[in-house]
Amino acid sequence: MTEIIGNWQQQQVGDHTCHLFEPQQRNEYGYVVIYLHGIHLAQLMDKPAFVKELETHGLPVVAPESRRSWWTDRICDEFDPGQTAERYLLDEVLPFIEQSYGSSPPRIALLGTSMGGQGALRLAYKYPDTFPIVAALSPAIDYQNRFDFDETISGMYSNAEAARQDTATLHIHPLNWPRNQFFSCCPQDFDWFDSSDRLHMKLSSLGVPHECDLETEGGGHGFGYYNVMAERAIQYLAEKLNQERRRLPS
Repeated sequence: MTEIIGNWQQQQVGDHTCHLFEPQQRNEYGYVVIYLHGIHLAQLMDKPAFVKELETHGLPVVAPESRRSWWTDRICDEFDPGQTAERYLLDEVLPFIEQSYGSSPPRIALLGTSMGGQGALRLAYKYPDTFPIVAALSPAIDYQNRFDFDETISGMYSNAEAARQDTATLHIHPLNWPRNQFFSCCPQDFDWFDSSDRLHMKLSSLGVPHECDLETEGGGHGFGYYNVMAERAIQYLAEKLNQERRRLPS
């Protein structure tokens, strides 16, 4: 049985469940983190490394469930036969956050792991004004590589190339990108490290500011590594939320 750490509850938002974390003392500026889970659907309520940092910075979390949708703008029957995971976030979750927390961009940050990490990056690249702050741990960016054995991906795309065209790396706009992006991947993560490395190289070649850690080791892919990176990721989000708050309107 999962041992819940901290104050978590479930909330129905639209037709789907969200997990909500409320710190003992919420930050005074209305900051909220949206957490996007990985393919194994694991949430943060039993992850002390994350809860500790969220408490330290007074950050509430809204963590939607999207099944194995890869957080795409493609219909995934496993999630919802009538609404994509991307549209659910934009049309249901963001209005819920504004109504419940009084928060709207840029006081909302994205955090994702694995499948959710690539989803967070892709959302930030597609909607940089809505999601100017993003942190992704072990982002499973090149998910087209799973096309032949992942029934959800093959159900959303006609072929692997169609999936590749929808990956985070292909959504980077050279002149319009999220102002604050951090991603990391363990060098022992043999399935996903290369795609993070390629993303780093592309961003660097385009001159797009970003921070990444492709050196810290944590045993490969999974919460063993995510826990190692939790402090840095949450501190990054807290720092950039403060920075965006102080930023003069353009």
